[in-house]
Amino acid sequence: MRHWRMVWLGTLLLSLSACNTVKGIGQDLQKAGEKIEDAAKKK
Repeated sequence: MRHWRMVWLGTLLLSLSACNTVKGIGQDLQKAGEKIEDAAKKK
């Protein structure tokens, strides 16, 4: 029983860290898109 609890906890922690990673990538892409828009507006 304890083994399954540790597996479940590990899976939960990995999924939470993955959410933060995806969120960070999304923010980076958004900033890149904003810079591209600004460059396009300056032309």
